[in-house]
Amino acid sequence: MALGDIFKKKNVKKETKKIEKKETKGLKKKAPKADLKSSEKKTKKTGKENAWKVLKSSHITEKAAFLAQENRYVFKVFSKANKIEIKKAVEKLYKVKVLSVNIVKVPRKRRRLGKTFGWKKGFKKAIVQIKEGQKIEELTI
Repeated sequence: MALGDIFKKKNVKKETKKIEKKETKGLKKKAPKADLKSSEKKTKKTGKENAWKVLKSSHITEKAAFLAQENRYVFKVFSKANKIEIKKAVEKLYKVKVLSVNIVKVPRKRRRLGKTFGWKKGFKKAIVQIKEGQKIEELTI
């Protein structure tokens, strides 16, 4: 009998929940559509918030300086970033029009210090070409 009582209690709880839902169903009021749109505008992201998840830093080398003359800039990016994410991040952060994105995965290298061997970390870099006439001031030398 004790087991049967346990199951009966669960059924009673389910029934009361169903009754409460039916009663409150008619009482709910929908918010006006204008209020929803204004709240959506406040929560809308500009894209700059996510740029740090894609771009690590600018990659400044001699080769990158020559590429900057051709409106191509080099960035270190996170290993899981793809071309589309990189393009959106650069466009939002620097307010330029990106024409193309090329990605290079630089492999890790073996290094030796005395008798001990180790590894120099590999990384992923992106070469971003922007529209002519535009430039990224922070990266020009």
